[in-house]
Amino acid sequence: MSETPSNLTPPETETVTQTRISCDGGESALGHPRVWLQIDPKKGWVECGYCDKRFILADD
Repeated sequence: MSETPSNLTPPETETVTQTRISCDGGESALGHPRVWLQIDPKKGWVECGYCDKRFILADD
């Protein structure tokens, strides 16, 4: 069984209903440029290259 080290927190996740979404790092001053991401329906999720937020495609 794999354990997550205590000093590493899992990335933030958000469940979405569309395969094309955007991420700008949130509303804080620590955001990043808006990027558009495409979720491969076979994979079911995508991570932002800037902030590592994971967007998970909701089940039908």
